[in-house]
Amino acid sequence: MRLPLATLEVFTAIARHGSLRAAADALGLKPSTVSHQLKTLEEQLDTALFIRTTRSVSLTEAGRALMRGAGPAFDQLGEAVESARTTGHAARGTLRLAMPDFVYQLLVGPALKGFCEAYPEIEVELSLTDALSDILGEELHAGFRLGDRIAQDMVAVRLTSPLPLAVVASPDYLSAHGIPKSPRDLLDHGCVRYRFQSSGRIAPWTFKADDGDYTVDVQGTLITNTLPASVDLAQQGLGLVYIFRDYVAGEIAAGQLVPVLEDHLSDTPGIFIYFPREYRAMMPLRLFIEHLRQRTPAFNEAFAKARGQVSADIDLAP
Repeated sequence: MRLPLATLEVFTAIARHGSLRAAADALGLKPSTVSHQLKTLEEQLDTALFIRTTRSVSLTEAGRALMRGAGPAFDQLGEAVESARTTGHAARGTLRLAMPDFVYQLLVGPALKGFCEAYPEIEVELSLTDALSDILGEELHAGFRLGDRIAQDMVAVRLTSPLPLAVVASPDYLSAHGIPKSPRDLLDHGCVRYRFQSSGRIAPWTFKADDGDYTVDVQGTLITNTLPASVDLAQQGLGLVYIFRDYVAGEIAAGQLVPVLEDHLSDTPGIFIYFPREYRAMMPLRLFIEHLRQRTPAFNEAFAKARGQVSADIDLAP
């Protein structure tokens, strides 16, 4: 039979408060209702649960047996209901995020120390993947990607302005093999290519022209599926790499890598965070987005430009 939860709740309240009237007060019910529901439960179980006197009620053996199981069970149910009511509405709990490696390196990784120090009760779990994650299926709270092209039931929030791209190589490589003057010159060079972990496809090398963008089918003897490895191979002088310029800004500034073909490169759409609409009010997620906005002035400026669009979906104002 179906569990008689309503009558079990009444039974538990009577056992804990010691009388039908006290149980009725605790549950906000009429004493007659409590008496009726107790009678219903005893009839369903075909046994008496209380010994009633004019002054008190006490549990029968059957009543004590039921209380041993029902009492802790209702405690757990109460805790579960309270947890569901409060989860996501305070600066505590778990925040599960999926992101490509470059997003971690450029944006999330540098921000984590400050976020963890500011909100020590929020546990952040990172899943590094270049796939467009199934947020709901993988029980994630949010993901990051380039651009705002997402499923209709998701919210996309811009976090950065468009990101510039770069083709870079070490000074030793360029000294030995020459500097490409146009993207088609890359056909005569060794290029370190990137294979997407999720799809298995090789990332295209795309360039701009007056009549639109085009790709060059570069070749080389090295393929990686992580950007750190690509950068390391370029620094070793083993080929040219097509990459986010900000990702190698330090190496360029130090003279370890040299950008080429700069006039032929365009920008990517920028980094967006996306999440289900139902998580718009989730406090750990709101705090994390706000932390990313405040950490870097450049991100603030880019976010402000997009705020008119974003505010329709999520209000991040303090």
